[in-house]
Amino acid sequence: MTTHPAGPLSAAPARRRLSPEPYLYLLPHAVLFFVFTVYPIGYGLYISLHRWDLLNPEKAFVGTEFYRNLLSSGTPQSEFFWRTLLNTTLFTVVSVPLLVAAALGLALLLYRPIFGRSFFRAVFFLPGILTVSVMGILWRWMFDNQIGLVNAARELLTGAPPIPWLSTEGLAWVPIVVGTVWWTVGFNMTLYLAALGNIPSSLYEAASLDGATPGQQFRFITWPLLGPQTLFVFITTALASFQLFGQSLVITAGGPNRSTQSVIQYITEEGFTNAQISSAAAMGFVFGLMMLILTAAQFRIMARDAREGGAA
Repeated sequence: MTTHPAGPLSAAPARRRLSPEPYLYLLPHAVLFFVFTVYPIGYGLYISLHRWDLLNPEKAFVGTEFYRNLLSSGTPQSEFFWRTLLNTTLFTVVSVPLLVAAALGLALLLYRPIFGRSFFRAVFFLPGILTVSVMGILWRWMFDNQIGLVNAARELLTGAPPIPWLSTEGLAWVPIVVGTVWWTVGFNMTLYLAALGNIPSSLYEAASLDGATPGQQFRFITWPLLGPQTLFVFITTALASFQLFGQSLVITAGGPNRSTQSVIQYITEEGFTNAQISSAAAMGFVFGLMMLILTAAQFRIMARDAREGGAA
């Protein structure tokens, strides 16, 4: 018999027994995921394919009728859904660059060893703990057409008559955008402060010895090294902006003439005010699919950026 230095050759290693212990640890999360994610999505899809009436126990199957309404010109659902989606996209296009630029600017200012740095960091971060209702009421009062603080200050300084901010299309976006930037810029600022702390100071010292100006140091050191954080901030801020709801609801109630109504606000109106639950469910699925595609594209960009950074 052939032997091995450590002993006789044994047969093939025994197959490992499948232990149920890891699956028991995963079971609570799996149950919650199914109950609060999988089941609501499936039930919502079922509702969107039936004519759902809370007063009628018979739920007639209508197939893709409510989805076709969104793609057929002339239907109220198509007109208002795409119009409010355009409103939400406009808000995102305007607010995201402001939130990124303001957060980066504040982080650069407050990263320096200035007097009261911790106090100012807290001042810019604290608005983020307010609820959207409190934030909305505050900025609605500040931009009120008659007694708002902005119009009062403008009249005091220039003597000009008040501007009807909340009842003028186009101008009604100003309190929403400005209030949102004030409300949420602190979180992005904190992310940038943490990223700035990870940049080695030796890079700036070497650049100073080579005669680089502060602008050149920002261009060739700070900005490139903040690339991953900037991409992350941009993606998360864009996704949050597409979820616009409370600001436009409280500040302008979606007006005037639905010019500031967000798509989520209209879906809520369709389902709970108009009692068109199936139509609202179809709109929710279409909008959710759009957000899923957008998120996948953004994560693809992040993955490509990470690979390029690793290769470098």
